[in-house]
Amino acid sequence: MPQPELNDIIDRLKANDRTALRDIFKSEYLSVCKTIHRFIRDKNLVEDLAQEVFLRLWDKRDKINITSSLSAYIRRMAINEALGYLRKSKKFEEEEIQPDISLGHDHSGEDDYLYGELKGNIMAAIDSLPPKCKAVFQMSRFEEMTYQEIADQMGISIKTVENQMGKALKVLRSKLQNYLTMMILMLLFL
Repeated sequence: MPQPELNDIIDRLKANDRTALRDIFKSEYLSVCKTIHRFIRDKNLVEDLAQEVFLRLWDKRDKINITSSLSAYIRRMAINEALGYLRKSKKFEEEEIQPDISLGHDHSGEDDYLYGELKGNIMAAIDSLPPKCKAVFQMSRFEEMTYQEIADQMGISIKTVENQMGKALKVLRSKLQNYLTMMILMLLFL
């Protein structure tokens, strides 16, 4: 949005012009939903949280000081809303992890049990990460985003992304140490 349009819409918001909020909602709602959906997979919850973003924007209209991009400002609000929800609820969705290694043609019940146990422990370790750290890890590993894309999406520096990934990998290595050793031994004896 060019600076004169940005200034106009912010001035309209500050003047309690509800049509300004409606215009922002129309142009940014889909982007807000997509941003929140990166963290939360429940469609109804995503829509509820997206509406909260716009309600907060309206509530804070007198204090808004946007100097660059309204879209980036609202996207940052959406990320904060999603992370805030995750922090409050401690409900993390499980990601599907597909095995990359085939243990042979015939899978025994024991193999299936061990795989299920390993998958459960991996998900528990990921879920134990702090919300921001977990979000960075999931975007990198499950959505295959680059560090630059993650930084842009979350409104943080690349260095912060690197630090969060380092923290996530350190925690996961620590929590999964016994399973990593077991997997290495299993691969050696196959």
